[in-house]
Amino acid sequence: MSSEDQGRPGAVRRFHEKFVVEVRTVRGSARRDLFIIAIVLVTVGLLAFLAILDSVRESDGLSVIDVPVQGWLQGMRSPELTVAMTVIAIAFGPIAMPIIVLVTTVWWGFAAKHAWRPLLLAGGMIAGVAVVQTLAPLIGRDRPPISSMLLDVDYTPSFPSGHVMGVCDFLLITTFLVFSRQRNPLSVVGAFLITGILVIATASCRIYLGYHWPTDVLASMSLSLIVVGGVIAFDTWRTVRVVE
Repeated sequence: MSSEDQGRPGAVRRFHEKFVVEVRTVRGSARRDLFIIAIVLVTVGLLAFLAILDSVRESDGLSVIDVPVQGWLQGMRSPELTVAMTVIAIAFGPIAMPIIVLVTTVWWGFAAKHAWRPLLLAGGMIAGVAVVQTLAPLIGRDRPPISSMLLDVDYTPSFPSGHVMGVCDFLLITTFLVFSRQRNPLSVVGAFLITGILVIATASCRIYLGYHWPTDVLASMSLSLIVVGGVIAFDTWRTVRVVE
């Protein structure tokens, strides 16, 4: 092996450490807490999804809320509210959302000193899409009646909601990756509160517009917890170093 070939691994490693890896130091207890949070999110998300899936298949349990909640939300329909819900649906829909993710990832990749976080965001989003695209056809749940749909007719499987999971993944992963590096707890709480409001607004809009049952969006939220927990665990394992 030539000396040039021998030097390549070192050059790749230096490039990786300088431009890709983002190392941060925390106390041992903080690193442990991050792993605990990740495990709790994955566990809660998995158990919740399985419980919701079972209730949908058996038409009992939590699925009994589907018709009443959908009826309640659709009973609130008005021209003004429908316009607002349509704007939310389009903004976080299958056309606009990938553009938002792409622009955010590319901009962040160029603006940041390290590419780690934008790459992790992209990876988390791809994982979420893969989960929905795999599960929805396998479960094959019918959407609400076509007569209740206010926009275009949609015949694709209803469970889980791709719209809601995409928004959950994007907002939760981005919020974690940005604010996990912050020292101000108020900013962290505020960021996650805004994220929660946006997620609930998106979930409500999908039910309001007649495209999903409530358990569809709850299942998506549960799956998103698994994805976010995995991102937190991977980010902590790869970037966090302990300092005493």
